[in-house]
Amino acid sequence: MRIYSHPACLRHDPGAGHPEAIARLQAVIEALRAAFPAIEWRDAPLATREQLARVHTRELIATVLDTPAAQPVRLDEDTVLASGSADAALHASGAAIAAVDAVCAGEITRAFCAVRPPGHHATAGTAMGFCLFNQVAVAAAHALAAHGLERVAIVDFDVHHGNGTQAIFESEPRVLYASSHQAPLYPGTGLASERGAGNVFNAPLAPGSGGPDFRAAWSGELLPAIDAFAPQLLLVSAGFDAHRLDPLADLCVEARDYHWLSAELARLADRHAHGRLVSMLEGGYSLTALRECSVAHLQGLGV
Repeated sequence: MRIYSHPACLRHDPGAGHPEAIARLQAVIEALRAAFPAIEWRDAPLATREQLARVHTRELIATVLDTPAAQPVRLDEDTVLASGSADAALHASGAAIAAVDAVCAGEITRAFCAVRPPGHHATAGTAMGFCLFNQVAVAAAHALAAHGLERVAIVDFDVHHGNGTQAIFESEPRVLYASSHQAPLYPGTGLASERGAGNVFNAPLAPGSGGPDFRAAWSGELLPAIDAFAPQLLLVSAGFDAHRLDPLADLCVEARDYHWLSAELARLADRHAHGRLVSMLEGGYSLTALRECSVAHLQGLGV
């Protein structure tokens, strides 16, 4: 296991009182360093515009990277560009690319990207839902284009549906997208009937659902779909906001449930992908839950 991060990801500041706060990543980094003192950390490189352009429009790339942001700029009600945002977003996507390169080269089998801002709401042309670039989508496109993979699975257990990731790949049969998420909840997508080109699998969970419902959704539908797809690489959008302590949602998942799912995903990676799995931090807005669940996630992956 290797962890990719970068100090630039701590300089994206959407403002006082914003849920996607710098303290989120600080909590994850502190918890992982304390729990796994021997783990290898690497500084994430910068993604290039060409790598981003595999999934994003030139207009969005220019908006994020070229907008003067001496003063914070709101791209929508929730999504802010500040002076450090462009570098944070570039290093977050760069972490995803470097991690894919490392697992595909056989240097490691597992990687975790401790980065922010999150990414899975960003569509090809729109930054939204705290997200500027969609780093898990950038990672999947890089795996296809640079490494010639033919089957990449994206697993998303954030409490909010990854509308951006689904929209980017819903017509791309080489990429499977599997998500559990609360419904109804922002962004309002992710119905079970949304199937893309037969490569999209959504398992909406009602408010108040807990660990048994979460596990049933994955063991009953989503994990079998991934298993049947036989991915050559697993990518994970690891949001921990389905936890019972999270202030932005109403599910009641526990750290042990994330450990269970992470171990199941590790088994699928071992079975089909030579162990190759790259996980990226997405949401999670309780610092206590972020600490507990990030450690449980890596333990489940076999650290």
